[in-house]
Formats: sequence, structure tokens, C-alpha cells
Amino acid sequence: MDSSTLRSLQAPLKERYRSDPAAARTPLTASADFAEAGVTCTVAGFAGPVRAGLHPATGGDGQDACSGDLLLQAVLACAGATMRSVATAMELDLGEVRLQASASFDARGTLGIDRGVPVGISGLEVDVEVTGEVDDGTLDRLARATERYCVVGQSLREPPRVQIRRRA
Repeated sequence: MDSSTLRSLQAPLKERYRSDPAAARTPLTASADFAEAGVTCTVAGFAGPVRAGLHPATGGDGQDACSGDLLLQAVLACAGATMRSVATAMELDLGEVRLQASASFDARGTLGIDRGVPVGISGLEVDVEVTGEVDDGTLDRLARATERYCVVGQSLREPPRVQIRRRA
């Protein structure tokens, strides 16, 4: 897709959201269940069901998806699509692109061994390698715009609220 096609697709949306800000509120949903045995949760994924379970560092056997890995995959999906959109709008030829996300978590926190140890990932970094002839200043602007407009990345700045309710 080129920048003019992208702009023509987004122009009516931008106009609509400027004139009716409430229309920009976009609901997202996901669903899961405990259909599988063990300490697992099966998530209805885009490409089919994904059975998530404990990471080996917390007692899992490594046969289920780790939710931390799924989180990094979501970050890459969002950052990658966002970066590609911004690069298209900037008319950049990035050449071949490879993205890698990395982070870590301290299992003592999630296992309740030490309440002083935070639960969650830390040190999240997204590294992007490009082969295109793009100067460092432009790559820096691309990185800042990608970080600013990445919904998943920005969502990690404020933790989600988990509510458990009895179903009627």
C-alpha cells in the first residue's frame, strides 16, 4: 500500500472522528474458557484456540503458551503494524524488516515468594532491524511515532483492571 491509498482510507475516518469524537470509541473483546484440563486457559485466537498455561519457571511443563510470550507477541503485532503504517505515511522504504521483543519477569513475584518483588514483565524492549537506506534521524522519528501510536504499548503504561463477577 502506498501513502496516498492509506491516506484515502483513513481520511473519512479521521473526519468522522473529528466531527463525532464518540464514534472513535472502538470496543475490543476477547474470550477464553477453562475447557482444557490442568492449570490452563484456552483463548479464542485469531488463528484458532490458544491454550495458555504456566511458564516452566512457575511450574508449567512448557507445552502451553506462556501469557508473557503472548503479551510480547501482541506488542510486536501492534508495534509492527503501527510502524508499517507510519512508514507508509512517511513514504519510507524500510527494505526487509525484522522485529524482536524481549523482557523478563521475576518468578518470585508471581509465585508469592517475596511480596517486595513486582509481578509482571520488566525491561520490555522492541528491536527493529531494517535493510533500507533510511537515515538515523528519520529512523528516530519513526521509532518515536511508533511508540506514541502503538495501542498495546501505550496500554501497558496503565495496568488493566480485572473484575470477577458471578454470571447470572
